[in-house]
Amino acid sequence: MQNFDFVKPATIAEAVKALNSGDAQALSGGQTLIATMKQGLAGAETLVSLTGIAEMKGVCQGDGGLHIGAATSHATVAREVATTYPALAKLAGGIGDPQVRNRGTVGGSLANNDPAACYPSGALASGATIVTDRREIAADDYFQGLFATALDEGEIITKVIFPIPEKAAYVKFEQPASRFALTGVFVAKFAGGVRVAVTGASNDGVFRWTEAEKALSANFSAAAISGLSVDAGNMISDLHGTAEYRANLVKVLTARAVTAA
Repeated sequence: MQNFDFVKPATIAEAVKALNSGDAQALSGGQTLIATMKQGLAGAETLVSLTGIAEMKGVCQGDGGLHIGAATSHATVAREVATTYPALAKLAGGIGDPQVRNRGTVGGSLANNDPAACYPSGALASGATIVTDRREIAADDYFQGLFATALDEGEIITKVIFPIPEKAAYVKFEQPASRFALTGVFVAKFAGGVRVAVTGASNDGVFRWTEAEKALSANFSAAAISGLSVDAGNMISDLHGTAEYRANLVKVLTARAVTAA
C-alpha cells in the first residue's frame, strides 16, 4: 500500500477544492477503497475524507421524499428510516457486518456501484435522485454498467433523495461469506406503477426488470409474474451460481418481495 496524504474538509466546497488539487481520491466509509489500496489495485497521492462534512450526514423528510446525506452510514439509515421506509431500512441493515454498516456510507456504495451491492437496487427501484456538488441525476440515468456511473471526474455525491412508495420490499439471496447479494430484488409500488430493480445477477450491474414491472403494475401479486422468465444470456456465472440459477433467482425473489411488501 503506497503512502498518501490525508485531508478531512469540513464543507463540500473544501472537499471539491481538495479533489481538484492533484492526484486526489474521495474517501467515504472506505470499506471498498482501503481494501483495494491494500491490494495495490487503487491509489492516490491524497485521500479526501467526506465524513467530516456535517451537511452530508443525516436523514430528513423534504421535497421528493427522504433526503439522506451521502456520508450517512448504513447503520444510521437502518435505524432512522425504519418507520418511514421499512424496505430501505431492511436493505441497509442487511449490508455486510457491524463494521461495514457503521463505517460504510450511502454515497460510497452508490459511487462505487459494485454489481452485487444492495443500495443500487434500492435507489433504482425507488426512482431516487442522486444529488452531487454539480447537479441532480435520476437513478435511471445514473447507473451505467459494471462499476460505472454518470459521475464525472472529481464529482461527489452529496445526498440522495428517495421517494417513498406505497409498498416496497427488498429480498436478497446473499453470499454467506461477504453478505453481498448473489442476487437481490427491490420491488417498489407507487401510484403511477411498480418498479423492480435487480442487483447481483447481471454482467451489466443493477437493472430494471421491465416485464415484471408491467405485469405487477396491472396486478400486484406474485401470481402476476408466474408466466414470466428472465433471459440468462447476460447473467453472471461463477462458482457461486450459474447464469441460469441467477436468472431463476430473479423471478423467485421478485415473487417473494411482492408477497412481503
